[in-house]
Amino acid sequence: MTLPTAPPVPDVFDPRQYAEQVPYAAYRVLRDHHPVAWQAEPEVLGWPAGPGFWAVTRHADVVRVLKDASTYSSHLGATQIRDPDPADLPFIRRMMLNQDPPAHGRLRRLVSRAFTPGRVRRFTAVVEARARTLLGGALATARAGDGTVDLVSAVTDDYALLNLADLLGVPESDRGLLLHWTQRVIGYQDPDEAGPTVRDAAGRPLNPRSPALLGDMFAYAGQLAEHKRRHPADDIMTALAHDAELTGPELEMFFFLLTVAGNDTVRSAAPGGLLALAEHPDQYEALRGGKAGLDTAVEELLRWHPPVLTFRRTAVRDTRLAGTRIRAGEKVVVFHAAAHRDERVFADPDRLDLARSPNPHVAFGDGPHVCLGAHFARLQLRSLYAEVLRALPAPRTAGPPRRLVSNFINGIKSLPVRTG
Repeated sequence: MTLPTAPPVPDVFDPRQYAEQVPYAAYRVLRDHHPVAWQAEPEVLGWPAGPGFWAVTRHADVVRVLKDASTYSSHLGATQIRDPDPADLPFIRRMMLNQDPPAHGRLRRLVSRAFTPGRVRRFTAVVEARARTLLGGALATARAGDGTVDLVSAVTDDYALLNLADLLGVPESDRGLLLHWTQRVIGYQDPDEAGPTVRDAAGRPLNPRSPALLGDMFAYAGQLAEHKRRHPADDIMTALAHDAELTGPELEMFFFLLTVAGNDTVRSAAPGGLLALAEHPDQYEALRGGKAGLDTAVEELLRWHPPVLTFRRTAVRDTRLAGTRIRAGEKVVVFHAAAHRDERVFADPDRLDLARSPNPHVAFGDGPHVCLGAHFARLQLRSLYAEVLRALPAPRTAGPPRRLVSNFINGIKSLPVRTG
């Protein structure tokens, strides 16, 4: 009797495949046959080859890695698949995202104090008005033309950017800088986003998170903090600038983290959710008719299209995960979108169900590094979807979306929709 052999391990590293679609079929092969699978890291798009990593695709294993900071460190090698230059690593480790408890907990407590209930209430009103204004303007323009609109360029990019700028307290004249920095750091694998690759004297590409490429952002953060000390306002940068426990470098790192993560989380999730609604008219009608609630819909759309595809950890010591031996120092990468289609946790996971409950997705992570701004992201998504439901009886795609070249961010660069 010949026993069936497991299929080969598919590649889920190459960022170019994500410009076509998220490789859910490959994820299923990994979950079913290779739940902790070794992935090669060849040279891609001019970025040098790496040593390889373990891809973790089952929900239970993803949660285990995210919760166990003592075994799977964010600090040792930071949190991106690609290894940073060793000379840059001490700098990159200063960011809260790249620290482990207890140092991580101290910084998290400091920044969380800036998110006061009063600020949340004011932000809610601003966000709702912005969704109404941006969507109303986009639809008016579309209906005056051929009835189609690119919801990314007309609505969601500005929506995420302006909300973040308002929350941080960035002056209107400087708000374009936030998008520029986000594209440069998050979209570095995509030529449309990052522009020409910056290289060092030896011709090697520079990491967009290196101090050499973040000088302008950090200088701006210092200038903005000083301005807020002289002219305080009801915003996050004022709160951070007046926190005596924060050092200057820590404040600059917070500005970097909030600018990039705060912008791109909503910038990626919002069009992904809108695409799902346009492609599933039965679910959209159920939502409009009250058969599904907006709160559960937001969670299901985050499961369906998580803004972040992967996060990296580094094994602190030799360990085993799903029966696979992992050695100290090896990279361990969790795949959020793969975990979200795990039938061991989600019934009929390849079906969009806006009434799904419970819904233990990991779109905002888990464990000590669960997204600090998750509440604000949900608030923005809920407000946007509510306005779309009010203004668009039956949105339909008017062409294929254009996706980001990235194995990190689940980005959509263009989403043409027919409005009538």
